[in-house]
Amino acid sequence: MTHPSILAKTQPDKIAYQMAGSGKALTYRELDERSNQGAQLFRALGLQAGAHIALLLENRLEFMEICWAAQRSGLYYTAISRYLTPDEIGYIVKDCGARVVIASAKGVATLAPLLAELPEVAFFSVDEAQPGFRSWHEALATQPATPIADQVAGSDMLYSSGTTGRPKGIKRGFENNPIELPNPFLKILCAGMCGMSADSIYLSPAPLYHAAPLRFNMMAITLGGSSIIMETFDAEAFLALVEKHKVTQSQLVPTMFVRMLKLPEEVRARYDVSSLKGAIHAAAPCPIDVKAKMIEWWGPILIEYYAGSEGNGVTVSNSQQWLGHRGTVGRPVVGQIKILNDNDEELPAGQIGTVYFAGGPLFSYHNDPEKTSRAFNARGWSTLGDVGYLDAEGFLYLTDRKSYMIISGGVNVYPQETEDVLLTHPDIADVAVFGVPNEEMGEEVKAVVQPRDMALAGPAFEAELIAYCRQKLSPIKCPKSVDFEAELPRTPTGKLVKRHLKDRYWPNKACAA
Repeated sequence: MTHPSILAKTQPDKIAYQMAGSGKALTYRELDERSNQGAQLFRALGLQAGAHIALLLENRLEFMEICWAAQRSGLYYTAISRYLTPDEIGYIVKDCGARVVIASAKGVATLAPLLAELPEVAFFSVDEAQPGFRSWHEALATQPATPIADQVAGSDMLYSSGTTGRPKGIKRGFENNPIELPNPFLKILCAGMCGMSADSIYLSPAPLYHAAPLRFNMMAITLGGSSIIMETFDAEAFLALVEKHKVTQSQLVPTMFVRMLKLPEEVRARYDVSSLKGAIHAAAPCPIDVKAKMIEWWGPILIEYYAGSEGNGVTVSNSQQWLGHRGTVGRPVVGQIKILNDNDEELPAGQIGTVYFAGGPLFSYHNDPEKTSRAFNARGWSTLGDVGYLDAEGFLYLTDRKSYMIISGGVNVYPQETEDVLLTHPDIADVAVFGVPNEEMGEEVKAVVQPRDMALAGPAFEAELIAYCRQKLSPIKCPKSVDFEAELPRTPTGKLVKRHLKDRYWPNKACAA
């Protein structure tokens, strides 16, 4: 395990990154040279270690070149989702204090209004130059391909997806580390548990702006392997790429599993996925039935972890552990798990409370000391706002996010359980469950369903789904009513943006969830 600048000397012509659709590739030598030129350009623009840049790019080779340039010049690099609104994107650019902003043609129009507001910021386009946007490639061409004299490790400063309001910048303190120092957790997860090495072919199906895809793509190269990056995820295309490239590892989210499992059986059987040795998944809870089917299909190669972009702690479960503790997200490998009630008292095994990490790395929300303070208790333990419990052997089970909990007649209902049941119905493509106003009970359970065929939507299908749920769960956990949508609002990384749905039912109340 080392830095790609060192590997460029020993395996210069090996492919580091390759785009799945276009086939465009970047060798280790080219990655080293272009990231050197990027680092030189940052210094020429006056950016010293600890400064910030921002990227608004779709999945493409330049994304990784720029991140490695920032990494070796000690910069914080903020990758922004191009699926956010122009207002949210502008907020992040300003909030992170970016001195340089780099966009593709698709992002230039979104960023253009910021030119007058931020005259001190240098804006670049990785495509053709536009008014106010210099050509990134032309600027690089003026710089030497040799290392800067003061190389030091930078790091990402990513923003939460905004599923619970304004995105929050998650910042680690500047540590002045050498550029080749690896992330210790990723080393455990990727190399230790998932078997990634210099022989690995890693397939990246998710948007690179998200923490896990970005960090796993950088770790794959640190280990000396090759990474195939999908421009966008498609279930059948993923399977075809595994067969074509003999992919050994990948990092996915449960939504991707659901989409692959809902392919026709003859399509799934068409592709050889036996080269896969490790499939890492996180980002959202995985329904038990879905995960069991994936293990049956791919074998016991699934590795689940629970963590946030905050990096305050991590739990991990391999397939063998999960089969013995179905539904778990594992035991801690970074920090210790504490389950606390609303009085900040520690709860015994089996009792549900807020999940805290003790003894994990510190973090802060950039420019938001109040949010930072709310994430920590008086003992310095931190939470991501999730609810769950530990079993007698110390395995963690997530019940839901605290902000999603429904209180109906004084009874706590965690909608994730209901969603998992409904998602097993063969005619449901996606589902969201949350609380809506009820004059007598305070809240009642509502389901919003994306059918596989919108022609099914109607009272008969609604009654069928309610009855289906009641066969498997207590009536209080089942929806009292079902609405239908052609598509539910999910981020490209698979997180459900429930507030976009809940706000319709709570017109006089700002929803946090």
